[in-house]
Amino acid sequence: MKISAIVPTLNAARYLHDCLPALNEADEVIVVDGGSEDATRDIARRYSARLIESARGRGAQLAAGASATSGDALLFVHADTRLSPGWAELARRHLERHIRPACFRLRLDDRAWQARVIERGVTLRTRLFGLPYGDQGLLVRQDVYRRSGGYRPLPMMEDVELLERLPRPVQLRADAVTSAERWRSDGWARRSARNLACLALWQAGVSPERIAAVYHRPRRASPLPGGSGSRAE
Repeated sequence: MKISAIVPTLNAARYLHDCLPALNEADEVIVVDGGSEDATRDIARRYSARLIESARGRGAQLAAGASATSGDALLFVHADTRLSPGWAELARRHLERHIRPACFRLRLDDRAWQARVIERGVTLRTRLFGLPYGDQGLLVRQDVYRRSGGYRPLPMMEDVELLERLPRPVQLRADAVTSAERWRSDGWARRSARNLACLALWQAGVSPERIAAVYHRPRRASPLPGGSGSRAE
């Protein structure tokens, strides 16, 4: 069962030295770049990944990568995610026995207790509702992906939208170690609340464009200590 790994990138140079070596167990690695201005493309070539260009946007990039593959199965991995050793053996074993997609266990690269709480919450959500984060990776047979219609070029919620058209995924016993940078910069509770709010808006029928505006909304400025100015959060 040949596995093609697909990694969408946009100025992701600082992550690829971890992400790409972990994908050596795949039969093919495709980096789909959306117009990076850093060393992303050079690093992709250095690790012998196949590099293609695409319109910017994770949904569009994932769709472009899938269209360029020759694998029997597709593995979609975010650039800031590193799969743990041995993931490919578990993936191939699953693919040989099941047509259901699969994901991996979310692990955040931070020792904070808040990270452990988020990880447990994501595991529970995955088991109860079959809705893993995109950071957990998505492994799906090529034929199942094609029948579903594949990724659509949405500005937001492209993973959830695809999962709604796929069989319920299985969580494999390997880790997807993901950057906690967004939680550290936005605040653990604030970022988690925003993620849940976006999912709730999707379930309520709000458009992906409006959800993207909520997700990317800048944090409010707060007063500088001892003065009347402000700084961006």
